Amino acid sequence: MKVIQVGLLGIGTVGAGVFQVLQRNQEEIQRRAGTAIEIRAVAARNLARAQSIVAATPAGAHVKVTADAREIIRDPEIDIVVELIGGYDTARTLVLEAIAAGKHVVTANKALLAVHGAEIFAAARAQGVIVAFEAAVAGGIPIIKALREGLTANRIQWIAGIINGTTNFILSEMRDKGLDFDVVLQEAQRLGYAEADPTFDIEGIDAAHKATIMAAIAYGIPVQFDKAYTEGITQLAAQDIRYAEQLGYRIKLLGISKRTAHRDASGKPVGGVELRVHPTLIPAKRLIANVEGAMNAVVVNGDAVGTTLYYGKGAGAEPTASAVVADLVDIVRLHAADPQHHVPYLAFQHDALSNLPVLPMSEVVTSYYLRLRVADQAGVLAQVTRILADADISIDALLQREADEVNGATPGLNGEGTQAVPQTDLIMLTHEAREGTMNDVLAKLQALPTVLAPIVRIRKEELT
Repeated sequence: MKVIQVGLLGIGTVGAGVFQVLQRNQEEIQRRAGTAIEIRAVAARNLARAQSIVAATPAGAHVKVTADAREIIRDPEIDIVVELIGGYDTARTLVLEAIAAGKHVVTANKALLAVHGAEIFAAARAQGVIVAFEAAVAGGIPIIKALREGLTANRIQWIAGIINGTTNFILSEMRDKGLDFDVVLQEAQRLGYAEADPTFDIEGIDAAHKATIMAAIAYGIPVQFDKAYTEGITQLAAQDIRYAEQLGYRIKLLGISKRTAHRDASGKPVGGVELRVHPTLIPAKRLIANVEGAMNAVVVNGDAVGTTLYYGKGAGAEPTASAVVADLVDIVRLHAADPQHHVPYLAFQHDALSNLPVLPMSEVVTSYYLRLRVADQAGVLAQVTRILADADISIDALLQREADEVNGATPGLNGEGTQAVPQTDLIMLTHEAREGTMNDVLAKLQALPTVLAPIVRIRKEELT
């Protein structure tokens, strides 16, 4: 076979890692692929930086550096285009142009695929080319290949993943050091774990992109990011992490998808797929609850294999480059194959995708952690439990703890130094309830004059 020529669109951290891995493991990669893989050209806005990265590699003298991405797409010698630009619009345009030019595409762009995946996969199918995207989810963890190929005999029941290293680092530090979110976020930014603008990470958007892609592969449904429920970690307080520990749980930001069937509030059968990202209580004894720092982990439950765990580095130059190069090797192996025999992008044949709906969050059934700051007086607990009982929501565990602070003042005193209403925290774990029902209950609880602060609600998953 001829040497496979690759063009890189973008050469930041991951692009530099791709160069390093290809050079260092060149012999091993060629033995596996059956032919050599070489980078022929790189497109970058910062030419000086790109040239310095390229020049530092042994093969750099033979690599063209250009500011024009379309020059790479037009090059007839280039077989595979690797998109490492990120973002939605420019990346979408260039990927579609590369496909139209008959190029195979490798991308690490989860946002692009979560939002425009249906269009991109349809274009690739029409052209008979491959779009590979292992690096788009969980960095160096081969979770896409596991879902699409290794677990292909299974009916996937649920997936739960720590798929954003920034938020996992923040939550780990909050738990270990007892610090509040804002303090740990600043430390994460100082250490380089969080961007200057960390919105995509801390609001759960990045994790939702990845969860959307995994759900599509697991259940054979189109990518539907717009239907994913997304809630970040910005409102988490150190005291909730501490209370969760006392109850035997840890809090992680999870991307969850679940095949489900139950009855809604009217008793009508509801079937579909849950797709949600939010802070979640997990039993401390679960392996995934003990994933710390910036590491990622994904738990997959299949009907035949049971529960499996995939753990590793979810970001970084070489972990992500590992996934990019693995995709390059896969494409080389399939380069001469009939397009009809390519592994389907979303695991299922394109004409066999399911119309299984993504459920609205109001129809999700789960259990809950609730924290209520209430007046410390007789009858309050009875009021709270009565409202829950009226909605058929039962309590699994209950703690009462002295409030840490009273409106920012010394406990027992109001802002003027006079006696304040004594306050206490009620912390409850509930059994399963429908989200819509819980929303109604929380509205009633919040309206009680004895409830003195916004109620904290965190969903809980046993992951059994």
